[in-house]
Amino acid sequence: MADTPTPPPPPQKMKQADIDLDSVQSIGKHCDLPSCHRLDFLPFKCESCSGTYCLDHRTETAHKCAHEGRWASLRAPKPSTTTPSTPKPRSLLEGPCAHPSCKTTINTVRDPGVNCVTCRRTYCLAHRLQDSHNCDSIKPPSTGSSSTAAGHDMAKAALSRFKAWTASKKETLTKSSSRAPNPVVELAKLRRTAKGDEKIPAEKRVYVYVEAEAKSTSSKLPRGEFWYGKDWTVGRVLDKAAQGLQVANVNNRDDGEEKKLRVFHVEGGRMLEFGEKLGDAVVSGNTLVLLRGVKIVDLLVEE
Repeated sequence: MADTPTPPPPPQKMKQADIDLDSVQSIGKHCDLPSCHRLDFLPFKCESCSGTYCLDHRTETAHKCAHEGRWASLRAPKPSTTTPSTPKPRSLLEGPCAHPSCKTTINTVRDPGVNCVTCRRTYCLAHRLQDSHNCDSIKPPSTGSSSTAAGHDMAKAALSRFKAWTASKKETLTKSSSRAPNPVVELAKLRRTAKGDEKIPAEKRVYVYVEAEAKSTSSKLPRGEFWYGKDWTVGRVLDKAAQGLQVANVNNRDDGEEKKLRVFHVEGGRMLEFGEKLGDAVVSGNTLVLLRGVKIVDLLVEE
């Protein structure tokens, strides 16, 4: 009788200690710090040196990072290399859209104005089409000979009044200056009494007398002493001067030239352009006058 083969022993259950250590270690990573090298199942990656570290050495200071602060510098916003542009003075052509219910300010860089050739009014882009502003029901401004003649008469009257006023103003200024004890003393007095923006450095200030011409401009304070910046535009000076003398300033509204303010330089004998810088035309001790209703900006006072 043949020998019966011996059956193999039954498989034994693996104990917890017999689990492959390699599979366990593959879950985490060892700390890259040579003095630690601890196995951490939730390691931390350093964004500066790209190393892997345990909980105790996760910070740059703890593992003495060779590239400390690199991650912060890479994420910091870079400073702008462009030079900020100086804001340009507002254009005298700016005004509201001609549509009655529209509040848009047109003739700006952002919202250009569009002239309607039929009703001869200026609209924003949204109301530029004839259907959008009911062009058929709008009567265009009259261009008859009577209105043209009236306009010429008003301009002639304003010019005559302006010449008469400037002539008397220069005569008064000449008499007062001849009686002045010393121009240096008067300028020192002006520097003490003048008011202005304290942020303007002393070397960039222009000290001037400012007044409002009574026949054309009503003001609560008829005269004042102020200082302005040499680099200020005349338009900005006008706004501050009107505020200082408490004069109504409607230059930014389309109310017609007869309501707009102008700046007259007495010593220079001319109207100042809104865009020119104050320091290019005016020196300390000069007089500026606010006028209203003068249309000719480049007018030179006749001797």
